[in-house]
Amino acid sequence: MFRPLPMKQVLIQLLADDLPLAALTLAELGMFSPGGGDDFSEQFPDVPGTRYRELYHQACTRLQKIESHITLRPLGPLAHTRVIGEQELATTNDWLGEVWERCSSFEEHFRRLTDEEHMLGQLEQTLDNFAALNFDLSRLRGERLFLDLHIGMLPSVNVPKLREAIALADYLLFNYMENTDHTHVIILGPKGAREQELRSVLDTAGFHALEIPPELDDEPQRIQGDLRQRRDALANERATRRQAMQTCGDELRTQLEQSRDRLIMAEPFVAMEDAARNRGQLGIISGWIPERELKRTESALRRRLDGPFRITATTPPRTRHRDVPTYLPVNWLTRAFSTLVKQYGVPRYGEINPTPIFAVSFIAMFGMMFGDAGHGGVIILAAWLGRKRLKSFTPFAICAGLSTSLFGLLYGSLFGYEHLFQAVWIPPLSDPLYMLRMALFWGIGFMVIMSLLYIHNQLVSGEISHALFATNGVVSVTLYLSVLTGIYRFVNTGQFGLLPAGLSLAALLALLAFKLIETQAPPGERMLVAGIETFETLTGYISNTLSFLRVAAFSLNHVALAIAVFTLADMMEGTGHWLMVIGGNLFILILEGAIVTIQALRLEYYEGFSRFFSGDGQEFKPLTLSLQGVK
Repeated sequence: MFRPLPMKQVLIQLLADDLPLAALTLAELGMFSPGGGDDFSEQFPDVPGTRYRELYHQACTRLQKIESHITLRPLGPLAHTRVIGEQELATTNDWLGEVWERCSSFEEHFRRLTDEEHMLGQLEQTLDNFAALNFDLSRLRGERLFLDLHIGMLPSVNVPKLREAIALADYLLFNYMENTDHTHVIILGPKGAREQELRSVLDTAGFHALEIPPELDDEPQRIQGDLRQRRDALANERATRRQAMQTCGDELRTQLEQSRDRLIMAEPFVAMEDAARNRGQLGIISGWIPERELKRTESALRRRLDGPFRITATTPPRTRHRDVPTYLPVNWLTRAFSTLVKQYGVPRYGEINPTPIFAVSFIAMFGMMFGDAGHGGVIILAAWLGRKRLKSFTPFAICAGLSTSLFGLLYGSLFGYEHLFQAVWIPPLSDPLYMLRMALFWGIGFMVIMSLLYIHNQLVSGEISHALFATNGVVSVTLYLSVLTGIYRFVNTGQFGLLPAGLSLAALLALLAFKLIETQAPPGERMLVAGIETFETLTGYISNTLSFLRVAAFSLNHVALAIAVFTLADMMEGTGHWLMVIGGNLFILILEGAIVTIQALRLEYYEGFSRFFSGDGQEFKPLTLSLQGVK
């Protein structure tokens, strides 16, 4: 539980013709991760299946495009599996190409209909500007021998001034339609020398000319009827095409699902990539298998392969731990916590699995900061009702609710009320300093545990010097604890203490010496860098410990928010009082619940994970029958 599963690097030697069947068998088991093929490139220089992979990827792309038009039934377990040959895969790919041509013709037709509908929309929008005119609009287009005519719109507030201004040039203005801010007008007058002057006046008034497209050469009422008929015709044509598309889908769905199944069975050999190699008739498969799955894997291969094979398993040395994939076992309870751990990174092979530690400490801190029996019950109920949406995060939310309820009982709080029952431990606001001290003690214990985990990980990796002298090593922990012990004694007795002082000084000098040796720089710069890094180690421990004061701060904040809600509620009577209590509790539940989640994650990531694991490991990704190619 606290360590990734022990892995074995395996080499399967077999006949080259059996490579596809072996890949399919390993994918059915779901416990083999291909890799390490480069180690055998000299002995087995060829990577088979180049054409096979090209066909597979092309077929997957075509199927993905087809599925945007034809909905297939959800993928279920395959009734039986078999090896898909290259010729069968080529036939499937060609057929999918033909189906895609049919689908693309539908897609092109739908695109044309969409373009026509868009054009009709633009014509209808343009026609709205002339809807109040009851004559043939073609009369307003084109040049006239003796008449200068303009049709357009301008801000309504400018109409009176424009009317007066153009009257001086013997022009007339007629408004034929008004709305809230703009007026549609027709301006006409004699052609002559004042046309340029008129255009300047129109620009000043904010006049915007309206163009009349040739499609609107008729009376607006008739044009509106024509446009409605054209839109109805397009809608009917779209419905007809959609029905034809649905008929095509019903006709092809079964064959498409069979093609999908064939691609699923072809994928394992494709996913092998260079982990499957051959030299003539002899082939190999290299990769990683959890140690406990070796016998089951060998038995499965023996049942499926007709030809001879040999499987060799070796334990990876420490020097190769960075190349070994990390398999973190999960179950229904820890799956969500494992997902959150992976958001930070994957531990290297051999390092401590942080998931159980993260689960316990996160849930505990969430309850400490948000302790309320009533709010915890609401979280549990909401998680259960929303379990279909939360999926694997349902146990995570329920655990958070249980922790909240437990600390609510310890604090004596139920929906913010602290007088309904006796606190098992202590109401937070009754002694804030005590709560702050408890938070510091929690932080100290948390920091020490994280440092011990770091020491363990470094010892497993063979980094003895880092386990002893690095920022989170034995010497650093000794310095941290001795300084804390001295401070505690000084607060209580007024003396730092000879033993804490001696340990602190010795640890400080040891850290400084290690930094001096590790730093590559000229003497003066080396001394400066080593001194700064040593000081940073001490201050980092102290600042990280002080970060845990937020655990107590949010427990106090929870009570303060409840007091604020009840203060407002007491200013009201009857229904208003209870509405304020209910609304205030909902506000606290949503706002503080989100903030506490973020703060607990921050403490885990920055004060916890950053201290003991690097997060640059490789996740174990086994071959499976899942059709990754179309995702």
